[in-house]
Amino acid sequence: MAEDAFAPLGRRLQITANGIEFEVFETGAGERLALLLHGFPEHAISWRHQAPFLASLGYRVWTVNQRGYGATTTPGDRRAYSLKNLTDDIAALIDAAGARSKITSTTLITHDWGALLAWSFAARKVRPLEKLVICNVPHPLCFGREYKQNPKQRKKSWYIRFFQIPWLPETLLARSGGAPVAKMLRDTCCNKANFPPEVLAIYAANAARPGGMRAMINWYRVAMPELVRDGSLTQKIETPTLIIWGEKDVAIENSCLDGTEQYVRDLTIVRLPNASHWVQQDAPDEVNAALARFLA
Repeated sequence: MAEDAFAPLGRRLQITANGIEFEVFETGAGERLALLLHGFPEHAISWRHQAPFLASLGYRVWTVNQRGYGATTTPGDRRAYSLKNLTDDIAALIDAAGARSKITSTTLITHDWGALLAWSFAARKVRPLEKLVICNVPHPLCFGREYKQNPKQRKKSWYIRFFQIPWLPETLLARSGGAPVAKMLRDTCCNKANFPPEVLAIYAANAARPGGMRAMINWYRVAMPELVRDGSLTQKIETPTLIIWGEKDVAIENSCLDGTEQYVRDLTIVRLPNASHWVQQDAPDEVNAALARFLA
């Protein structure tokens, strides 16, 4: 059953990039690359509804398990999860895709931590991007403003502070075969039918891998403080950008969207009132419709 869940992502590849062996799923063909980057505590499987749809629009779709996730290399050294390493991974994956086929453009489609990296990547213009899609993560400077000024956001962000504690967070989340991660996803989504047991089992197994949960939390311990200090985020993003936002996000206040236009020259925001933080899984039809309009 688990293997059937991966079928929409296409064929499994092993791609060497930036010194990491990445587990990449490829579907579709053509010269336009759609690079899909998941968040925490997720997995490439989170894009199961979007990968085949994007392929139908004419994209070569690479759905990636980022470093520390799935069957991708999981370094034990916490410094491996620096902001530079994580954004260099994106550049190296784009380069690797171009080396394998005649890629003429790249669209980044991102969620949660994938989106946090994308904000920095696009602001610094590390590689040319045709379009940028952000799912349920605000621009880091907008988030920082709300964290300082809005007590509701500070309360919702308790887990970021908790993740700074050594060993305890990963021990709790990886116990019982990763069951707490699967339960959290199911408890905080809006459409439970879109989180069937075979998909939740993939998330649980991902969390239970030896060293896996620690690697995933090390993104918060290393890259998050660096992102807060990333001066390049003040640069205006020139890439046309779509934000798809589930308004029933248990971790992020909707007010974090306010002021995003200061940092993006060409911005489109689509709000989905009946979707959670896990928006592309919660409301796949609405998300795909928004992608179709934006990418057309």
